Amino acid sequence: MKISLIIPCYNEETNVEPFYNECERVFCKSGYELEYVFVNDGSVDGTAKNLKKLCRENNSNFRVISFARNFGKEAAIYAGLSNATGNYTCIIDADLQQRPEYALEMAGILDKDPDTDCVGAYPEKRKEFFVKAILKNCFYKLINMVSDTPFKHGVSDFRMFRENVKNAVLQMGEYHRFSKGIFAWIGFECKYIPYKVMKRENGKTKWSFIKLCKYAINGITDYSAKPLYISSWLGAIFTAGSLIYYIIALILYILNKELSPEALIIATVFFVGGMILGCMGIIGAYLVKMYFQVKKRPIYIAKEIIEKEKN
Repeated sequence: MKISLIIPCYNEETNVEPFYNECERVFCKSGYELEYVFVNDGSVDGTAKNLKKLCRENNSNFRVISFARNFGKEAAIYAGLSNATGNYTCIIDADLQQRPEYALEMAGILDKDPDTDCVGAYPEKRKEFFVKAILKNCFYKLINMVSDTPFKHGVSDFRMFRENVKNAVLQMGEYHRFSKGIFAWIGFECKYIPYKVMKRENGKTKWSFIKLCKYAINGITDYSAKPLYISSWLGAIFTAGSLIYYIIALILYILNKELSPEALIIATVFFVGGMILGCMGIIGAYLVKMYFQVKKRPIYIAKEIIEKEKN
């Protein structure tokens, strides 16, 4: 039984070798054959050099895909899936916050239960800033409110699945990818297990607060059209509110109350204008996605692919 490990890497020069060594240690007596699919996502450090060294010096199934530039983790996952040949496929980070022991546990679940197609993992407990934790909870509540596709709270990209699931994900050819949504949308029988998030082996996380916010917005706009309807309803509500506002202002003016009609007009113009711009912004977010999709640009461009079969 072969397991393909898809490992997206962006500036992970100090982590790829410890990651490889840990995987070899954990799986050495498991009976599984490992295939390493490292995707170098346009790293600017020594990641590419260290991956070539690992491939050259170790007797394992290796595939190293180096991007021409940084295309992002979603593109790296897609590239890994496109090049994986294992019976099971596992997406796992290189920083060892997601331990290989859990990947081995996932494989055991798939072996024991043929009806289970995918095993996903969610953090058992994670030390995060209070504000960040609140925002994450708000995101899952919001996306489950506006999307017809149910999202499991807190489930990460760390998961293992059968070949039928991999093929289904590869059929989803959209340019703007949101893996959590893709795996939720395709369905299949999925089990979820908790995992303990370990301290990062080396380096710093690449996910800044701004990047996480952009990722969340992409997820919502990818899997729900309801914000478009919300903007229409808001436009109707505030148009009606403006009419009522004008009527009240006119009555007060007729009764000679101390109220400047010019100030009311200016405030109303700014208020309604802001709502119109906000609605146009929501529509624009969807139009941008359509714009890039109809271009049919490749999801990634590989600069170099290195393959090595186990002797």
